[in-house]
Amino acid sequence: MTVPAGRRPETDPGAGAEPTARPDAGAEPTAGPDAGAEPTAGPDAGAEPTSGTASALLVIDMQNALVAIAHRASATVAAIAGLQARARAAGAPVILLQQQDGELEPGTDAWRIVPELAPAPADTVLPKTAPDGFLGTGLDTVLRDRGITEVVVSGFATEICVESTARQALSRGYDVVLVSDGHTTSVRPDGSGQYAAPEASVAHHNEIYRNLRFPGRRVRVLPAAEVGFRRGDVPGTP
Repeated sequence: MTVPAGRRPETDPGAGAEPTARPDAGAEPTAGPDAGAEPTAGPDAGAEPTSGTASALLVIDMQNALVAIAHRASATVAAIAGLQARARAAGAPVILLQQQDGELEPGTDAWRIVPELAPAPADTVLPKTAPDGFLGTGLDTVLRDRGITEVVVSGFATEICVESTARQALSRGYDVVLVSDGHTTSVRPDGSGQYAAPEASVAHHNEIYRNLRFPGRRVRVLPAAEVGFRRGDVPGTP
């Protein structure tokens, strides 16, 4: 895979990684809308979850080595930190996905989640080895065990792990909120290739999701300040 300078290619997906409660992993660029996804013109729905919705916050690959090369890093970290605080206050799950590969080796400083977004004791941290946050991570099981129907997607990198995970969430039956100011991509040094400028890439993906129609799913694009959370209930508990 050819990537801009400063961004690393993902490793091949490895064997399935099980969920872990270990605090504190990387990402990349991906293609545009999947085939078969039909655009529709229509405004975003309201910010608050609808009745019966149970939300979880996904924080993807906000690790030291990746945030160091991210566009609008400080602003994106601040937006996600606010989401974490509100999700925890609402009793909604906070799930941090953490890339691990040859350049993001577990236990190294590069691999660790940035301190501002460090997991709280009740949060879930899942290691991943591929752009798709569901692949071999146990994420789907974690969400279904908590009765989650909607995922709020944030993190790095817009075109790779964020896009891949959001699209997989829709395919697996979840509603999706893409946080318009809560995802980012790498900076684009001169000579890094024919990539869109980072601000253009973020805006492009936001616009795609504003106009994405997915049968039986609710897709919204909201700024972090407008995202609401509703607690899910574990099936079979009072």
